[in-house]
Amino acid sequence: MSPISKKDTLLLITFLIAPLLLTSSMAAAAPTKNGFDLADALIATEEVLPGGPPRDGIPAIDHPRFDSAAATNFLRGENRVLGVVRNGVKKAYPISIMNWHEIVNDRFGNEAVAITYCPLCGTGMAFLAQTAGSPLSFGVSGLLYNSDMLLYDRQTQSLWSQITAQAISGKHKGHRLAAIPVTHTTWSDWRQRHPDTLVLSQDTGFSRDYHRSPYAGYETSRELFFTVKFRAQGYHPKERILGLEVDGRHKAYPFAELSKTTGTVRDRVAGKDIEIRYDAQHQTAAAVDETGRELVTVIAYWFAWYGFHPETGIYIHEE
Repeated sequence: MSPISKKDTLLLITFLIAPLLLTSSMAAAAPTKNGFDLADALIATEEVLPGGPPRDGIPAIDHPRFDSAAATNFLRGENRVLGVVRNGVKKAYPISIMNWHEIVNDRFGNEAVAITYCPLCGTGMAFLAQTAGSPLSFGVSGLLYNSDMLLYDRQTQSLWSQITAQAISGKHKGHRLAAIPVTHTTWSDWRQRHPDTLVLSQDTGFSRDYHRSPYAGYETSRELFFTVKFRAQGYHPKERILGLEVDGRHKAYPFAELSKTTGTVRDRVAGKDIEIRYDAQHQTAAAVDETGRELVTVIAYWFAWYGFHPETGIYIHEE
């Protein structure tokens, strides 16, 4: 075999190194926002928007403290709370606190639960803080998708969409969190139902004015702070709806429609009988199946629900 010429050697080296240089260049150009790698994201990078604060600029509460209902004096009856009953424990999370922190990493007995609230979408949701058997704790990424908060887990830096409960990037990409029922209602309603409830304390370890809303006026305005993929029509963008999913089918129950009823609506979704229970006084609603078991639902602004579920069914009251 004749010796390889200097020219051939250079060509061979170029052939071997070029893919490595290309890979390195692509890695260097991998899209990142707030320090999160979005190269493998399930959604288009341009649809992930910075919300303003950096990662953890809105601090999650990792060591929540609670008071008894009797010892709680900063809540008025009409103030909104997220209520959770789990493993025999009852807890209320005031929206006035959640507005400033968005995530509470909590425990109900031996079970880790993440309580989340997105002020931009009006969505309070709770999840078991684990996936594939691995425990997780969450922080606020400072990023948004469809105006909804993106959580991140501190174990793998995966980003999670709150409303879909799905990881959109990172090691857990495609995995979903198990949601548990949350009651979004007034303090007077929750306290009447559960007089032995615990209440998230204002003693959070952070200096925030919990008597002032950083989103004052937002819930009545037609304006959105950020763009959404699908813009809803038919109702005020901030109209509250009860949204649910049954076997992959989504349906919204606008409070404007439920207010025309006696407070109880019997419906059939994906071939299953359900009952919607609406409370006009406390502006809350829930859904139960035919056995009376409470279903996982979310109270959300209409624009937010439609932005994620443009194919949604809509309950329309008929006289």
